[in-house]
Amino acid sequence: MGTPIDYIYENKLQWQPSFNGALEVPGRFGYRGALVVTPGKFISPEKQMPPKVMLKHAIAITDDAAMLMLAAELESFDDFAAAFEGYKSLLTADTLVTLFVNDLLSDALFDYEGIPVYAFSLDESSVWNELIDHADLEKRELKRMGAEEKLDTLYDGLKASTLRAPKLTYDEACALKMS
Repeated sequence: MGTPIDYIYENKLQWQPSFNGALEVPGRFGYRGALVVTPGKFISPEKQMPPKVMLKHAIAITDDAAMLMLAAELESFDDFAAAFEGYKSLLTADTLVTLFVNDLLSDALFDYEGIPVYAFSLDESSVWNELIDHADLEKRELKRMGAEEKLDTLYDGLKASTLRAPKLTYDEACALKMS
């Protein structure tokens, strides 16, 4: 296997990418777009329906071996286990996994198969804006940067920040799902 980004492309897990490439920090790679969790049905050998479940607005920062950061929007917390299963081979205990979930009542930090996962309730914002806020970055400063520098700056800002969410078990986090 090549880089985690190579894995995404080799397994056709990318969906409408807006960025894929090397970042300014040597050895770092980035991806922006959606990531497939449950692929859509094939209508013909050449035509496939959109994914049934995806990690929307995904941002992945990787090195040659593993994901350093994975952030995305997840429509329902019911899809967390399937999403995790699809990408767990790319994650380590040091990966910053940050999900913004539409049907969570409140935020949580929980361990899942040895990987710490931040799950934040998402109401009307976007993954990008939420991450900028968590990293305490200025949007106008980011606007002056190229795509590669923005991703490096975001990742470095998030690493230096203190993400705040109550530490829960996975089962307790599941109980936060709206009925």
